[in-house]
Amino acid sequence: MKYKLKSISIAIGLLLVLAGCNDDNVLNLEPYNDISENAAFSTADLVALSVTGMYNGAQRGDYNGQGRGYPFGAAFVQQGDNRGEDVVNVATFYQLTYTGTYDPTTANNVFYWSDTYRMINRTNIVIEGVARALENGILTPEVAQIYTGEAKFLRAAGHLELLFHFARPYNDTPDASHLGVPYRDFAINSTETLAAAEAQGRNTVAECYQRIIQDLNDAEAALPAVGERADARQAITRATKEAAIAFKTRAYLHMRNWPMVIQEGVKLNSRFNLTDSPNGPFASGYGNTESIFSIENSAVNNPGVNAALASQYNRRGLVVISPIIWRNPAWLSDDLRRGEGTLVTTRSGVKYTNKYKDPVNYTDPSPVIRYAEVLLNMAEAYARTNATGNALTALNRVRNRSLADPATQAYVAADFATPAALVNAIITERRIEFVMEGRRWPDIHRLQKDDLAPIAGIPQKVANGTPPADSYTLGTAYNGPYGVNAIPYTDFKFLWPIPQQEINNNPTLAAQQNPGW
Repeated sequence: MKYKLKSISIAIGLLLVLAGCNDDNVLNLEPYNDISENAAFSTADLVALSVTGMYNGAQRGDYNGQGRGYPFGAAFVQQGDNRGEDVVNVATFYQLTYTGTYDPTTANNVFYWSDTYRMINRTNIVIEGVARALENGILTPEVAQIYTGEAKFLRAAGHLELLFHFARPYNDTPDASHLGVPYRDFAINSTETLAAAEAQGRNTVAECYQRIIQDLNDAEAALPAVGERADARQAITRATKEAAIAFKTRAYLHMRNWPMVIQEGVKLNSRFNLTDSPNGPFASGYGNTESIFSIENSAVNNPGVNAALASQYNRRGLVVISPIIWRNPAWLSDDLRRGEGTLVTTRSGVKYTNKYKDPVNYTDPSPVIRYAEVLLNMAEAYARTNATGNALTALNRVRNRSLADPATQAYVAADFATPAALVNAIITERRIEFVMEGRRWPDIHRLQKDDLAPIAGIPQKVANGTPPADSYTLGTAYNGPYGVNAIPYTDFKFLWPIPQQEINNNPTLAAQQNPGW
């Protein structure tokens, strides 16, 4: 019980209200770490700080008392990459994830679970606190609506991310009636609400997705459009109608609801454009036409030396591009995404990403979703519904901007004898376009048991450690050596376990642990 009460106090104290505040905010609050939940919503300024704290919870969760990038500041990229085969972990930092040797006490999956639920609890505290502030005349209806929309957007994003790692994909059972994750839609801020949360247990995957879509629909209705945000930076780093729509295309893709992917995606075709260069979203992360939602980082507020993307992937070079994807024949040798010094750097013959460009202050935004993903989501949905022309148009919009000569290198219908061939080309394009952005694992997850582009479990990988330079030589597909064995879909290690600390303190979830753990 002491553990549980401590968790409650953390949820409603400083971590909620002030984690994202600047020094001036802190100085104005005495003592700032003793603010009650009611006080946090007692003035418009304090409510705004609570909303800022909610975003900070998305950017930088707790890791043994230190701020790290869980879930959306960095970890979703690093874990999403290292669970797949298109990167190579060269050190020990992500080795347990990369090699599939995690267990219920492994820090990465433990904090992925706890920090995502910590963020979700902040969203619920904000939703309930904003409702009280509106009732008390502290907020206008317009402001309260926006804050609630932001909270529902982050709540949906958090639950979707948890489903990728802790639950089988949507199509594992015909009606998605298998266990998902607990969908938390109320604040845990007392012994009574904690008891209610413990009694809830895991919702089914179908229930989780239904509530994700409802939260995103509510967010779309409540949030301002991109053009209504204060400036270009906020248009990317604060939730918008367009961000909610983009996330719906992602969720519907995992639900295999192809018509709804298309229906939602077309809403964005007149609102976003790809940047002229594939480097554009990274060279101008806080002001470009393609980034739909990113997490903001600054020199004084970022995931830090042990988590920031520009630290782990750039300065420290802990993870590299795998020869498996580097030598994929579909990635043409003169593709701009191979550009040395723009999107790639080479050190001793080994290929590193250069998407995250500030290895000193770690100010790069964390790219959660880009318009390129929406286009490829739509391309796949069109291909799976036999709308080949539309599929090719969407696919080529992404691919062509990186080609040396689109007039001769663009895909045409004759390149694909079957719908399966086209879908597989789209999946490969996703691997190239989003390499080292964390999108590989969600695709591996959703393509289990697929009818057109199946992936059998977790693919085999290059050995943990720095690959030899000659393994990057272009001309043929990579055929080994490998050093990390594939993990079949039927193997219990395909899923992360619910953390041991959760099992120890929650008897309901203890009875619902993922089988085999």
